[in-house]
Amino acid sequence: MKHKFIDGHNDTLMKCEKGVGSFFKGTNEGHIDWPRGKKAGFAAGFFAVFCPNPDSDPLPVAYSTKKGYEKPLPRPLDFSYAYRYTNKVMARFFQLEKESDGRFLVAKTIKDLERSIQDDDVMAGILHMEGAEGIDENLDALSVYYEAGLRSLGPVWSRANTFGEGVPYRFPSSPDTGPGLTENGKRLVKECNKLGIMIDLSHLNEKGFWDVAEISDHPLVATHSNAHAICPVTRNLTDKQIDAIGASNGLIGVTYSINPNMVTSDGKNNEAAKITDITEHIHYIVDRIGIDHVALGSDFDGTRVPTMLKDVTGVPKLFHQLKKEGWSDEDIEKLACKNWLRVLSEIWKD
Repeated sequence: MKHKFIDGHNDTLMKCEKGVGSFFKGTNEGHIDWPRGKKAGFAAGFFAVFCPNPDSDPLPVAYSTKKGYEKPLPRPLDFSYAYRYTNKVMARFFQLEKESDGRFLVAKTIKDLERSIQDDDVMAGILHMEGAEGIDENLDALSVYYEAGLRSLGPVWSRANTFGEGVPYRFPSSPDTGPGLTENGKRLVKECNKLGIMIDLSHLNEKGFWDVAEISDHPLVATHSNAHAICPVTRNLTDKQIDAIGASNGLIGVTYSINPNMVTSDGKNNEAAKITDITEHIHYIVDRIGIDHVALGSDFDGTRVPTMLKDVTGVPKLFHQLKKEGWSDEDIEKLACKNWLRVLSEIWKD
């Protein structure tokens, strides 16, 4: 059985700097394009708009310590740079739909996502903002971006901005690394609630997480995070956070990232990680809060993934492994797409 799936996070727009044509033709580079995605069952995904730091940003391995690594937070971005860069990357997203000959759909409603699952010739993209540096303090841009199609937002990436502070890449470490949301950040969460924009808790530090939990009336969602109890990196979720997500009827998208390594217990850049290392996180979350609260959140094109997985075409291996481990097709369907549909139907207004 081929399972259609919704993926909680990718950075594929960053690979489209020279145009979106190669996305539809197919390429051997990166993790996702249209031919490979459709072959694997990729029906829809959250396509991230992300602003990199304009100066160099070394990988965590450049900051090795005796126990692991400790990479400091990158410096905050200048708003004018972030605003321009956000619009540039967002334009690529809309070009995907415009140049797709009907093969790519900007998903603004649940019906759009359902169409992508039912139609083998259509892929849907959910517009996501990873770090809100491109939004002004008055939140005027937020309303504009929502009308354009923004349906998911992470207030911070792993650096500080006017809305809050993300976690540094640090192993081993708790995600309790700094202050919570600013007053601007709290207003941002409330406005996203009003508009029907999903708040993504991945990259937010623990105090910020609890601020959102207190303020938001939406289910809590972390689009690409794993279990801290298995891999104690700052980006992963503690048991208490996992429990809060379950209690809110929320969702965790399990990531395959191994640079930074969010999968194996040693925290090392381990491209030899196994599919079972990923399913271990899935089982841990299911055992703790139930099968209705786990999904997929690859971080494709924003990280390295295990060699065995390779790219989006490796996702069916994950389903096959879960089948071997006793999951039914109904269980896998929840993980693959039904849990995302349920949560988004509770958050989106349309």
